[in-house]
Amino acid sequence: MRHNKKFNHLGRTASHRNAMLANMAISLIMHKRITTTLPKAKALKKYVEPLITKSKNDTTNSRRVVFSYLQDKHAITELFKEISVKVADRPGGYTRIIKTGFRANDNAPMCFIELVDYDENMAKTSVKKATRTRRSKKSATPAAEVAPAAENVETTSAETVE
Repeated sequence: MRHNKKFNHLGRTASHRNAMLANMAISLIMHKRITTTLPKAKALKKYVEPLITKSKNDTTNSRRVVFSYLQDKHAITELFKEISVKVADRPGGYTRIIKTGFRANDNAPMCFIELVDYDENMAKTSVKKATRTRRSKKSATPAAEVAPAAENVETTSAETVE
């Protein structure tokens, strides 16, 4: 029976899949954003998010556990020194997958996966949303001023009719 064996094998053997996910996780940690196919990105998200959670607790044991998955000293240093500091207050959801369309030659769905706290473009849009809410509150007062002006127009047209 296939109880609790629900994950994407990605058409590879177990050793090939583990090596590929480890290499993709190292690239994601080092570059903060990588472009790949959608199924690989979804598999990578399940692979790398527990490692980032483990990096919040900087102990020798957690470093050894993460090193057993990644096997790269530079990526481990980057993960524990920089990334874990940025995601310390985040309770999960460290990565974001954004679809970019389809690949030209085989029509595979493409996307890029990135670390959430390292995307400056998304941080700027959240600031813009805050300013929009302020503007909407300000725009309510000029609308109230416009309404009496419309009443004045109606009274002047009624005077001309009489």
